[in-house]
Amino acid sequence: MKPLQRVCVLGATGSIGGNTLDVLSRHPERFEVFALTAGSRVDELFGQCVQWRPRYAALSAEPEAVALRARLREAGLATEVLSGEAALCELASHPDVDVVMGAIVGAAGLNPCLAAARAGKRLLLANKEALVVGGRLFMSAVAEGGATLLPIDSEHSAIFQCLPEDPQTWSQRIDHIVLTASGGPFRQRDPASFASITPDEACAHPNWVMGRKISVDSATMMNKALEVIEARWLFGLAPAQIKVVLHPQSIIHSMVVCRDRSVLAQLGTPDMRVPIAYGLSWPERITSGADLLDLTRTAALTFEAPCPQRYPGLQLAWDTLGGPEGSTCVLNAANEVAVAAFLARRIRFDQIHAVNHATLSGCLPEPGVADSVAGLLELDARARVCAEGVVRSLTA
Repeated sequence: MKPLQRVCVLGATGSIGGNTLDVLSRHPERFEVFALTAGSRVDELFGQCVQWRPRYAALSAEPEAVALRARLREAGLATEVLSGEAALCELASHPDVDVVMGAIVGAAGLNPCLAAARAGKRLLLANKEALVVGGRLFMSAVAEGGATLLPIDSEHSAIFQCLPEDPQTWSQRIDHIVLTASGGPFRQRDPASFASITPDEACAHPNWVMGRKISVDSATMMNKALEVIEARWLFGLAPAQIKVVLHPQSIIHSMVVCRDRSVLAQLGTPDMRVPIAYGLSWPERITSGADLLDLTRTAALTFEAPCPQRYPGLQLAWDTLGGPEGSTCVLNAANEVAVAAFLARRIRFDQIHAVNHATLSGCLPEPGVADSVAGLLELDARARVCAEGVVRSLTA
């Protein structure tokens, strides 16, 4: 009997973290929860600790950690509670951890995921920003640490599932890849009406249940722009080898177009537990809890080109990949600021792209900035200041 795989879930209280725990609950004979981390959701993390009894839990700040410690002590649980980024990195690279789910949203997930990569873990990467912010640096850490990197985004998992196990053969097979996108809730809405879109409307995704930030990114298709950048690094592709097509049914999750013109696709119900289960068990497969796809009851599958008027931010993926190294870091930071401003009703939905575009023009990366984490984090901070200035100018 194989020993239990010890799992650290970074971002346990988010949607990916919750789905990960759901899959783990179906396989107690294979996995053990070693550590759970969250940003500031003490109540949710407490509930997870009661259920899973991990050795460690961690929160972003010490005041929340103090509150969690007190509640766990009252409940008679021995879980040790840590706080801060250093604690996240410590848990992600802990010698007793076998598998790390990197599901922290935003640039905050970069350092913990890097720590897991350098420590040679099986890293299930759901954090787009780790590759968007520091793609070359991150992939170097994976190679140097001997980590196993498994993509969890449904699109990148689909591409991965269509490729052979040996990455050395990928370049000989791939002509290009096609990332599918649902188009979000505004695929057929008149762009002239985008100024009146509310946060709740933008967060009402037609197919997927996600957090508010990524739901807005899906509505603008900035999530797809970030996925294009991510795919460039995950699969070692030239930007021109990455295409995007709208597929509103979200049944085909992405496709590989081979050099012989065969097209390989991965199909399934829109359920994140499928790529999570694949990442946990690769190269095997385990039950995920997702519904079985019944093609006889599936509506027609349709495809269309993205409309540049509805999704002006999509092109920024190829623009930044072709720009100075570090441009993708600037784009990610600007978008986080812009989406937060929209959700706070400080700017309109149609102004998100304006913030991103203006920040890219006003915050050019200096040569060598992408050579270190410190340089990237400094660029990230500078881009956020610039983006916030753009937001203020739009609301003045």
